[in-house]
Amino acid sequence: MIDLFNYRRRETTEVHVGGTPMGGANPIRVQSMTTTPTTDTEASVAQAERIIRAGGEYVRLTTQGVREAENLRDINARLRADGYDTPLVADVHFNPHVAEVAALYAEKVRINPGNYVDPARTFKHLEYTDEEYADELKKIEARFIPLLDICRQHHTALRIGVNHGSLSDRIMSRYGDTPEGIVESCMEFLRICKREQFNDVVISIKASNTVVMVRSVRLMVSEMEREGMRYPLHLGVTEAGEGEDGRIKSAAGIGALLADGLGDTIRVSLSEEPEAEIPVARHLVDYVTARAGHTPIPGTEAPGFDWLRPERRHTTPAGNIGGANAPVVIASMLGGGDPATLTAEGDGLAPDYVYTGRQLPARRVEGQRYIVDFDAYARLADTTGVYPIFPYNAVPFISTVKADVKFLVLPYGADSDEYIACLKAHPEVVVVSVSNHKNRLGEQRALVHELMAAGLENPVVFCQAYRHTQEEKGDFQIEAAADMGALMFDGLTDGLWLMNDGTLPAADVTATAFGILQAARLRTTKTEYISCPGCGRTLYDLRSTIARIKEATRGMKGLKIGIMGCIVNGPGEMADADYGYVGAARGKVSLYKGKQCVEKNIPEEEAVDRLLRLINGN
Repeated sequence: MIDLFNYRRRETTEVHVGGTPMGGANPIRVQSMTTTPTTDTEASVAQAERIIRAGGEYVRLTTQGVREAENLRDINARLRADGYDTPLVADVHFNPHVAEVAALYAEKVRINPGNYVDPARTFKHLEYTDEEYADELKKIEARFIPLLDICRQHHTALRIGVNHGSLSDRIMSRYGDTPEGIVESCMEFLRICKREQFNDVVISIKASNTVVMVRSVRLMVSEMEREGMRYPLHLGVTEAGEGEDGRIKSAAGIGALLADGLGDTIRVSLSEEPEAEIPVARHLVDYVTARAGHTPIPGTEAPGFDWLRPERRHTTPAGNIGGANAPVVIASMLGGGDPATLTAEGDGLAPDYVYTGRQLPARRVEGQRYIVDFDAYARLADTTGVYPIFPYNAVPFISTVKADVKFLVLPYGADSDEYIACLKAHPEVVVVSVSNHKNRLGEQRALVHELMAAGLENPVVFCQAYRHTQEEKGDFQIEAAADMGALMFDGLTDGLWLMNDGTLPAADVTATAFGILQAARLRTTKTEYISCPGCGRTLYDLRSTIARIKEATRGMKGLKIGIMGCIVNGPGEMADADYGYVGAARGKVSLYKGKQCVEKNIPEEEAVDRLLRLINGN
């Protein structure tokens, strides 16, 4: 089904969304969502037009009630009068009747299976007999088919959008908080669409946890394939956050799926102005799809590898690399510079290893590990904390050099007979996977599968090289995260080495490497902010609140803090957060510790201070 080594887009049916179809042979569409009240025509039109001018191909608007649904008619008319024909998407939760009204005036309607018929999630465990469960499915069908009839009559497309944070208690009770439960929540509705021969359907499965999101989408595609469905996919990491962290997290999750040919439209959810999402989404799509038509890679999938439920590859540790160790970060510093320049000011994140070429720096940082070229290593009098690196054509020299940890740069296609024998004899060797191929993911995957097939357990560090200026920092972060996404979620990553030949500060390169590993939940080095992008349901000033919370928690490491505009996904999407800040009513906030609401309806002006007291145990 999926070719792990060669890029090609998954074949999907075409879905008609106004005059901008998706799926089939159409390009991957990019979109965003307004944050204005949908009852405010002027503000919604103005923001929609900013999204469109930025390159947005669909504009989604929150549709809490009938008033908002009916006002889509005026918003749509105003946009058409202004010369814009971009399709509008109504975002509906909790109320099937609202979806039916919205279908009259929007080109597409999004519904959430977790709360379309099932009541809002309460985290209660419910017991169902098989007969009772079947009765619940009949209720869904009775309530859902009328919407399909309206959509068919008015040529309105439908998105069945599952959020990890809003699975129903019914699904949770039978399947648990699992990718299987997420997929089944969607399939219950899809099977009805198929029986009713309603084909203008798009699927989305989102989560703030990138591991859950990627595994769930992979499983969803497999299940659709098994049941003869080819519906297109909408991709996104929900509650990704803002700034660099939000971009890296989105690029890692979405990029991992795009790289496997999955996805027909994407939305990068940032806690910023909606139009700021579009350039990020556009660059991500363009970067990944540029590998189409590449030279074929003759990789072979290793026995036992499970793309749907991957586990971390078993490796024998070499020093602190591989085994049960968190993936390491390697940085480059040539020309005898100061290793301190590799550490970003304020975060204190120094790389685990620094490659310095043929010489060590004049001033060595105490405790820092260094990597040098193997022939330079042989001339060193003091090799404490220094390790040799070998090019692949120097394999015969590996056995002549004594070191606890050695590095071997290995491209796919190198003489496997030679390097396999060497690696079997030298478990202390760490493989550094490099590629100049147009589809570097395919080659790097192919190399590790070759190692696995040969029974080798040497750790693997992925080295990714770029050329970006300081002004292109965002592009660098998006590309590096996208290139590493699938390699991390496949369980293949024991380390990351980012190189950049340009004016981008070395400390930014290091910080990006740590950010990428954290985005895939492989290594936590700073507080993670699980913050929603905001919409018309948001009950407080989201962006200023995020800034205040970040400033107040600066220096705290290893925490997960959820910052949610409302309760639609709030308690569920931040279920694995340590603390949560959720809009409860206009100007009111509820605070969570884990899944437990510990303070309700706090005045907004007091909520950040109360959150800090909660974190500090006061």
